[in-house]
Amino acid sequence: MKRGAAAVIGPLLAIVSLAYPFAVWLGLERWSPRYLVLLLGLLWLGRLLVTGRNRRTLLPAAAALLFCAVTAAVDDASLLLWYPVLINGALLLVFASSLRGTPVIETLARLRDPALPVAGIAYTRRVTVIWSLFFLLNGAIAAALTLWAPLSWWTLYNGLIAYGLIGLLLGGEWLVRQRVLAT
Repeated sequence: MKRGAAAVIGPLLAIVSLAYPFAVWLGLERWSPRYLVLLLGLLWLGRLLVTGRNRRTLLPAAAALLFCAVTAAVDDASLLLWYPVLINGALLLVFASSLRGTPVIETLARLRDPALPVAGIAYTRRVTVIWSLFFLLNGAIAAALTLWAPLSWWTLYNGLIAYGLIGLLLGGEWLVRQRVLAT
């Protein structure tokens, strides 16, 4: 049951997260912030229930649920804009803190190749550092836009540009990995 629920909740949460900036932009004039975070909170709660409680899934889920509860309680539209900052901060903490042990990217690489060579371990550590820096920079830009930019700029960056940057980083890392693995 958990695996089937995870197969539904994970993609739904991804879709809602991708659509979140546009939902905020379009929904602020029509609905209370409470309604905008209700679905988001239910999906995060569902994800937490089906994925279990390991340190890499608990922090983002707990942060998102707290965000949803506070936003619903205060019912302040300006709080909705802090969600991308919160998610980038939670991911930064997950990735950066993993550098003290097994880096997140190494864990993911070992799913494909359990006998990861020493060079692969060093490479995955560097990639985890790069993702940590990305989440720091992306969160800082999201915070600056939340504080000082019009809603249209916030929506454009968090709903389109940030995802484009993630795609560039993923694609660039894939190209580098092919070169590293070829040597």
